Amino acid sequence: MGVSTSAPEEGVAVVTVDFPPVNALPVQGWYDLATAVRAAGADPKVHCVVLTAAGRGFNAGVDIKEMQRTAGHDALIGANRGCAEAFAAVYDCEVPVIAAVHGFCLGGGIGLVGNADAIVAADDATFGLPELDRGALGAATHLARLVPQHLMRALYYTSRTVTAEELHRHGSVWQVVPRAQLIEAAMELARDIAAKDGYLIRLAKAAINGIDPVDVRRSYRFEQGFTFEANLSGVADRVRDTFGTDKEHTDKEAQQS
Repeated sequence: MGVSTSAPEEGVAVVTVDFPPVNALPVQGWYDLATAVRAAGADPKVHCVVLTAAGRGFNAGVDIKEMQRTAGHDALIGANRGCAEAFAAVYDCEVPVIAAVHGFCLGGGIGLVGNADAIVAADDATFGLPELDRGALGAATHLARLVPQHLMRALYYTSRTVTAEELHRHGSVWQVVPRAQLIEAAMELARDIAAKDGYLIRLAKAAINGIDPVDVRRSYRFEQGFTFEANLSGVADRVRDTFGTDKEHTDKEAQQS
């Protein structure tokens, strides 16, 4: 359990997240993920990073139960900072990052894939921001990188999800494959990238980030301010107290379309 890194092929590092039962990451998990991605990108032998997950789904966001059982705002502050670190680590990784997504990709998962350079998804993958159902805000910055503006707003306000195939039609998912073929499809793309000169691919990543029209780090931190306001006002606790078990809530979200 936790975050692990492997090197299955020359030039490619695979970072795997595994926090049963639904990959809802605790505070330390977000920091561990950030450290792993940064370390992989800093390795001169690595030309591409594949970010994937074990278990039922790619990511179910932050561990809400950790917040509920932690007095004060320490868990909230930790989750805010941890998510910002992990999202930035993917975006700032010195080499391209491919997100290999299966099952549900919710909340903080959108922050990760929205900041990735490419997304390969299994045909069972669904993507969404159930933040309003969880007493939180945030990651609209990253959802806006996956879908057009008005669709982003409708998805955000309703907490509904979209399928991998829908994102493929919007051009944000590179390829949709049967789940059994997900890792190989991600590795195939990673091989194409890893075949490039390592120094040049790093220049390319820096150049592309430099022309981004939105500063994703600043934009996301702006959103997080409203999350904190929701907590100070008490509305976040009221909403979170209605939050069901991880399995029940995630299964419901994964079935929405």
